[in-house]
Amino acid sequence: MADTGETETVSGSRAAAHRGAGDDWHGRIRRFSKSDFVRGLPYWFVPFLIMGFGVYGGIGWNTLISLTDYEGFGQPPDLGDLDLEMYAQALQDPAVFVTTKNTFVLMIAFTTITMILGLFLAIMLDRDIRFREKIQTIYLLPMALSFVVTAQFWLWMYNVNNGLVNTVVGVFGLGPYNWIGNPDLVLSAVIFALIWQFSGYAMVVFLAGLQSMPDDQFEAAKVDGANTLEMYWDVIIPQLKSSSVSAAVILMIFALKAFTFLYSMFGQYRVPQATDILATLMVREAFQLQNWAYSAAIASILLVMSLAIIAPYLYYQYKQGSL
Repeated sequence: MADTGETETVSGSRAAAHRGAGDDWHGRIRRFSKSDFVRGLPYWFVPFLIMGFGVYGGIGWNTLISLTDYEGFGQPPDLGDLDLEMYAQALQDPAVFVTTKNTFVLMIAFTTITMILGLFLAIMLDRDIRFREKIQTIYLLPMALSFVVTAQFWLWMYNVNNGLVNTVVGVFGLGPYNWIGNPDLVLSAVIFALIWQFSGYAMVVFLAGLQSMPDDQFEAAKVDGANTLEMYWDVIIPQLKSSSVSAAVILMIFALKAFTFLYSMFGQYRVPQATDILATLMVREAFQLQNWAYSAAIASILLVMSLAIIAPYLYYQYKQGSL
């Protein structure tokens, strides 16, 4: 009888434990159904689906195409024979080498000069110069323009006969120069136009960083006997590291995607050699030469370059506690 009682007790304990587990499971489901994640589903799911299909789906499809011999419309790509032939071809292609070099030159020169100019403008505005708001608006306005508008505007500025640039140069007894048609000048002309468009963005980023600093740091530097140049070089600018990294990443990404600007300025897929970058080579191979698989491989190379810029930035933000 004692054994029977113990058996019934054990069975009852197991049943109670089973009911407790079931109640706990149902409780978790109820809590999950009332969570912010589920309640926000109608708002975030559709954008997430669109982004997943349009962005990551596109990246995946492009990578798949780059592993085939697809040559454009007509026959669908043969997905049964995938290889790295297009990447091997790209590594041996002199055009890829030249456009990669041009891409780095454009990216580094444009980013560096734009950040220096933006920092200078930010410091000037931070010192409460006259007409501060008007100057800030004037420099920020080009950022709102598209690459197409900027390209057409600077085509007029560079006009050999009546362009404003040659008019100014003529005041000093120089020129006129054919900025767009001269291989030695065309890259500098493109970089100058891009700097004009994005220097206002760099200015705003640095100005935000300057205005977030407490005033006591400026006062402490003055008490220590630092002049204005030493105060900015030794105290203020080193604290703009986060602003510098953020601005540099955005500017480098824009340099990688400058195809729209170059195509709008020159009106053709084959831009001058000094300004032929990976983005123009990619589009030319796809839409002019119908080498879609090869173009997809170049696009993948551009993606890797973009990730090489963005990944360290995200890691830096994570280490700073911003992610």
